[in-house]
Amino acid sequence: MSAYDAYSSPFSWRYGRAELRTLFSESERRRLWRAVWIALAEAQMASGLVTEQELDDLRAHAHEVDVEAANAIERETHHDLVAELRLFARQAPLGGRRLHLGATSYDIEDTAEIYRARRALSLIGESLHQLLRRFGERIREHADLVCLGFTHLQPAEPTTLGYRLAVYAQDLLLDYDHLRFTFEHLRAKGLRGAVGTSASYEALMNHTGSSEEMERRVLARFGLEARDVSTQVYSRSLDYLLLSCLAGLGASLSKFAGDIRILSAPPFGEAAEPFGENQVGSSAMPFKRNPILCERIDSLARLLPAYAGVAWQNAAVNYLERTLDDSANRRTILPEALLCTDELLSLAYRVIDELRIDERRIVQNLRTYGVFAGTEAVMMEAARLGGDRGRLHSVVRNAAMTAWEALGRGEENPLATLLAEEPELTRRIDPAEIRRLLDPSRHVGTAPERALRVAERIEALRSFPVQTEVKT
Repeated sequence: MSAYDAYSSPFSWRYGRAELRTLFSESERRRLWRAVWIALAEAQMASGLVTEQELDDLRAHAHEVDVEAANAIERETHHDLVAELRLFARQAPLGGRRLHLGATSYDIEDTAEIYRARRALSLIGESLHQLLRRFGERIREHADLVCLGFTHLQPAEPTTLGYRLAVYAQDLLLDYDHLRFTFEHLRAKGLRGAVGTSASYEALMNHTGSSEEMERRVLARFGLEARDVSTQVYSRSLDYLLLSCLAGLGASLSKFAGDIRILSAPPFGEAAEPFGENQVGSSAMPFKRNPILCERIDSLARLLPAYAGVAWQNAAVNYLERTLDDSANRRTILPEALLCTDELLSLAYRVIDELRIDERRIVQNLRTYGVFAGTEAVMMEAARLGGDRGRLHSVVRNAAMTAWEALGRGEENPLATLLAEEPELTRRIDPAEIRRLLDPSRHVGTAPERALRVAERIEALRSFPVQTEVKT
């Protein structure tokens, strides 16, 4: 049956790059198991446990992965790794006798899984790096473009578009640091046997070599290092570290996408995601220009904290040296969280790369609402020149409320005129100065300079570490 004839996860064909879907495929999983078995046999050959002929036999049949044949064996064994082990041993009858010496299942599985997680994370980290660099370019482009700020979804004081973009980028820089930290701490369980003590390997070695050296040689093939201690599995706290880190990144991307959705709504109209020439917004309403990319970001991002929640429970209840109640859900949460994040970064890059800015609407909104932001400056200047602060506040407030009522009737904002004609103010401040103080472009503070600092931090960013791909 094809992927379209039976249920398959959207992450198996719709979301995430093809390279990651291949990495988390069942065939690749089994190829990696075989690669670990071969690396173990290579290390054990140095101690005389495996002959060169046996190793050559294993290498010759390493690529004969047959998931259907292994599944037939699993229907009897009820153990997927044992089924693959038996199939591999049948295909390589000489070397197959030496497969899995001293190992427990999760010596093989967890080595493959931590490799896949690090490989995926290195690709995701590079995508985040590219996204940040594009943010940095847009920040520089719009550092001085004054626009209206909004608090409580109501007009507030002015800011600049570059500063607003820098807010998103600053959060993404924190996520980038978290990704690097997580990557550096994703270390393997190692090859330690049934409860993590390496007793089985030490018994096999019988003073002919070091089990720790054997472990280092195997892990080096995958670009991995081991933590000092383990149980039968690597600590499931590492899964939670990874998935909670991805959830944090998802929150940052969701905030960015949500704000663009708001700004693209006609009452705002200041920014919008790209919209293709032949794109259809609605099957019923031909005029619609729905922000589907940002909506997809917000939709997919909600999955990430759910995946992290499952990983938390796995870490919390993996009793003593191991239980199996994490196994089934990890087949879903790990690949899907990484593929989900990959898709989010791809969508976010397209949005920021092709973000459409309507400067005409920005100016219009500033002209309509920006004047309110200058009222505090007018009030403070009049108070500095001897006015009663309480009386001034009441005068300015009354004028502002009158202006809001005029706007509600669809009229031009009359606030500047009202204040320039208010005796309580004009006896101390020239009307021309009142109008100057109400100019919203004067009220962005240090926003342009601070936005450029974030751009500079992005430009100085180190590349994300690379997890070398293992050719299976």
